[in-house]
Amino acid sequence: MMFRLSSGDIAGFKLLFSLAIMYGMMSMVAYYVMHMKFITPLGLDAPLDRFSEARAIEHVRVLAHEIDGRQEGRQGLHDAAKYIRTHLEMLKDRAGPNVRIEIEENIVNGSFNMMFLGHSLSLGYRNHTNIAMRISSVESTCTDPSILLNAHFDSPPGSPGASDCGSCVASIMELARITVDSGWVPPKPLIFLFNGAEELFMLGSHGFITSHKWRDTIGAFINLEASGSGGLDFVCQSGPGSWPSQVYAQSAVHPMGNSAAQDIFALVPGDTDYRMFATDYGSIPGLDIIFVNGGYYYHTSTDSVERLLPGSLQARGDNLFNVVKAFTNSSKLENSHDRKLKAVSGVELDDEQPMFFDYLSWFLVYYSRRQGMVFHSLPVVIFLLLPFFLRFSKWGLLCSIAALCDFVKGTLFHIIGVLFAVVFPAIFSILRLLFTGQSMNWFAHPYLAYMMFVPCSLAGMLIPRLLWNFFPLSQAGYIYKSSKEELVEEARYWGAFGLYAFISMAYFTAGLSGGFLTLSLAAFMVPSWIIFRLSVKYYGRESLRSAALLVVPSIPCFLHSVYFTGFLVQFLIEKMGMMGSLPLPHGYFIPDVIISAIIGASVGVCVGPILPVISNWLARSSIVQFLLHTSVIALALASQFFPYSTDAPKRVVLQHTVVTTDARNFIDTSYDLSVLDSNALPFLFKHAPEVAKELRVDSKFSFETANQSHRETFMAIYPLSFLFSRSLKFSASRDEISSHYKYFPYISTTKQDTTSVDGSRKVHLEFSLGSLKEVWVSVLNITGPISGWSFANNTLPAPEIVKGTPPSYICRLSGVAKENWSFWLETNGPGDIRIEVGVVEQHLMESMKKLKSRFPEWVDVIAFSSFLSTYIF
Repeated sequence: MMFRLSSGDIAGFKLLFSLAIMYGMMSMVAYYVMHMKFITPLGLDAPLDRFSEARAIEHVRVLAHEIDGRQEGRQGLHDAAKYIRTHLEMLKDRAGPNVRIEIEENIVNGSFNMMFLGHSLSLGYRNHTNIAMRISSVESTCTDPSILLNAHFDSPPGSPGASDCGSCVASIMELARITVDSGWVPPKPLIFLFNGAEELFMLGSHGFITSHKWRDTIGAFINLEASGSGGLDFVCQSGPGSWPSQVYAQSAVHPMGNSAAQDIFALVPGDTDYRMFATDYGSIPGLDIIFVNGGYYYHTSTDSVERLLPGSLQARGDNLFNVVKAFTNSSKLENSHDRKLKAVSGVELDDEQPMFFDYLSWFLVYYSRRQGMVFHSLPVVIFLLLPFFLRFSKWGLLCSIAALCDFVKGTLFHIIGVLFAVVFPAIFSILRLLFTGQSMNWFAHPYLAYMMFVPCSLAGMLIPRLLWNFFPLSQAGYIYKSSKEELVEEARYWGAFGLYAFISMAYFTAGLSGGFLTLSLAAFMVPSWIIFRLSVKYYGRESLRSAALLVVPSIPCFLHSVYFTGFLVQFLIEKMGMMGSLPLPHGYFIPDVIISAIIGASVGVCVGPILPVISNWLARSSIVQFLLHTSVIALALASQFFPYSTDAPKRVVLQHTVVTTDARNFIDTSYDLSVLDSNALPFLFKHAPEVAKELRVDSKFSFETANQSHRETFMAIYPLSFLFSRSLKFSASRDEISSHYKYFPYISTTKQDTTSVDGSRKVHLEFSLGSLKEVWVSVLNITGPISGWSFANNTLPAPEIVKGTPPSYICRLSGVAKENWSFWLETNGPGDIRIEVGVVEQHLMESMKKLKSRFPEWVDVIAFSSFLSTYIF
């Protein structure tokens, strides 16, 4: 029998497809903006007073490709410093007579404690290179407040670092060139800091802010970073105080960023130099500006100059020049002495966190927290008073209260719909994974995530309306002239308004800065309802014209919602490839559940405000079935796609482990393998047979019976080792180790232990790196009755406590020198001191190179050697 649609079904499908076209066009606009399609990069022949992306990219090309490896411990890092210094000297030589340029190259050393990724550790460093240039007018004094621009020129192991952070270095080099070649004399000094040790946990910036002679003059700073290959150059953090973001809002040509990013920044596994300048040491007002798109290439061997998104550097440069000029003219720019003087004199300090968001990088909406108190409270006030405004004069107090009760019921109904919008996609994602052998099929193809989860999310929002069409009206007994359908529609609509109003207020009251999204939804719902009610008088409730006139006034708001949520989903999809592998079986499902739930919440944001009305047309069984069938087909289709590609590689950690007993002997060697996402090693062996063959993994391989590689094996990259689970160990050849290295890292005593009258014992030790060639970092895990040590100004960090093991103190050491590390440890009780050592060596032996070459192109291998040893004193 032929399936027939009623006239209501046909009208519903017309509306559904019209909305699909509208949101599709909005998505295209958002994509256009996020990928910088609206920016025209300037070439090498650009005017000298304009920022040129082409000129900046020439610097990136040299740093990322002509120089071999900018990692600590490798010659390329010194070559990069030389290249930067040479170009700064050239700028100095052609500067005008009214400009003073000072260039300093500093070797920084230090030690301090910090928390990173939730773990406590101590950092010791030596011989890291910083290059700083100060441009000022000849009339300026040494105490004038200055503006610092910071970028790091080191890169992570195995990565050419074109975006992270060659692009940052190139940006401020080009900015320095504009300053000189344009003839602009900055009213306040500009300091350009090129620091050489950010990837080692912000050591270069720590060295500068704690020891450089210019540090107390800094009145504001801009830190440039890259978490991807370009796209939106996002203001992710700002402060202390509100004026840095206010200056940015008023001066940026293409403003990009929002205050919500600061709320979620702590959830991302990483940190930036902003922390050193604004939080831990400097308390300097500033901005943290980060490339956030193209995260597939972040910290991989594919981070090349070809991957940089065209237009990204141009937009960054145009913004920077304007923002820097605005900072130099700001009356709030103060040096460290003046800021401290204000603090001790009792002057009220600007310590509030403002609210701001960009509208498709066209302009930036900014308001203070005092203004935010009014803005975020007003929708709640409207929600509570509107029933009295609508009912009191005609129907009295009881009817007004009944109307408020109906509005609250509408809020509860909308909450159920939003929850269904989140839960349905999550359930669909779990069901798909139960029948397939791989997760994250959307990773290399983000559009698949939308195909799978948007239809079932919308169906989830419609199902409560379809199943529970009965709405218990409290005011039905008071009003006789209005139809029940009109009253229900009104209650549902203003109930949705109330949900967004209360979310916005709750977000603000909690001290967070991201409630602007729900605030804007609530703000646009008011005029949309007024226009809709007017259209109903002319066209009737059943006319699609009335539905269109409800939607059209909110298009600007929905466009921003699509832009905001689209950016969020894309950012999370890209980051899922490096968020770590969680223990099975739950870890297998988590990435898909997160992405599906976020997309469901995005549908709730982008469609929720109009759903109470358009559900009159859409809440039909035929439409809900169509949406669910569409999701099922998309799920089946997506399962045929491979999760990875050369443009979206799978990240694998390959460690060549050598366990030594002393400076000349080793007892074991192995290849230790781990992955950084939910598709575990069996997936890798299945789809990379050459790797399986090289590691002697056959068809009888079982994960449960294989040699497990424990977290302690990856101690040399602590605390990143906590991102791994279910790693495996494979045998490695012992033959070439002795021929490559004459001496291994080792620790020895330098003189006899000393014992104090109170019974404390001091052990004097020396740590040698042996004959290793390209050491990146060393980690010491010290357990025992430790009461003091010579690191971090003799201050112990908080102990790391793992269940079943004694408290331990972690110290990361970096920096190459002819001298060995010398330090002492002090105990306050009986018992031995146990020191476990892990050293990361970037030089790969031939067998390791051979194994690495067996991995397919869709895998990015982070390969290094790790020398482990244990000592008892």
